[in-house]
Formats: sequence, structure tokens, C-alpha cells
Amino acid sequence: MSDPDDQVGAEIERANRWVADTERRVADHFARGGPVLGRASSPDRAVTVVTPPGAPPTEIRISPAALRMGPDALAAEIVRVAARATRDASTRLHHSLHRVVDPGTTSGLTELGFTP
Repeated sequence: MSDPDDQVGAEIERANRWVADTERRVADHFARGGPVLGRASSPDRAVTVVTPPGAPPTEIRISPAALRMGPDALAAEIVRVAARATRDASTRLHHSLHRVVDPGTTSGLTELGFTP
């Protein structure tokens, strides 16, 4: 019979290899395709937001016409558009990773708050 510590060590090593392999596949995938970004615009295109998943927006574009909305209305519009861009980023993340990781990993994204 094998020592239980040897069995545990072998399982840990197997898990480490699996994590390293997954990390490599994801890194290679993003190196080829670039970063995952979500984008959204207001219906009149006065406000546009670009954001990566789970991070603050990297770009907020506001047209001159949007500046006439007033500060409260403009702020509310930016928040609405940013929320749509965030949902788009999460969806794109799921679609992108679905190609290179197992379903358990993508379901883990949902548990972390990145809804598909």
C-alpha cells in the first residue's frame, strides 16, 4: 500500500500541473486575441464606455451634446452605459475563455460575479 502522504502529494502535483496548463492556455489565447473589453453607448451615442471585466472603465467618451444634459443626468447616463459595458465585458470573457478552459472554470467565473 502507498503512503497517504504520497497520494496527497501526487494529487497536489497533478492539480498544480492542471492549473499551470490552464494558465498557459489562457495566456496564449489572450496573447493572440488581445484583452477582453466590453463596450456600450447610449442610444444617441452621446456617452460611450469601454471597460475590461471586473475593472473600472478604461475609456469614457462624452460628446459635446452630452455636456448639455446637466451633471446629474450625465452622471446617471454614464453609470447606465458603464453597467451595460460591464455586462458586455463579462459576456465576452465567458465566450473567450469557453474556447480554452473546461466548463467548471467558466462556471467559476459566474460564481465570482462575471455573469455570462
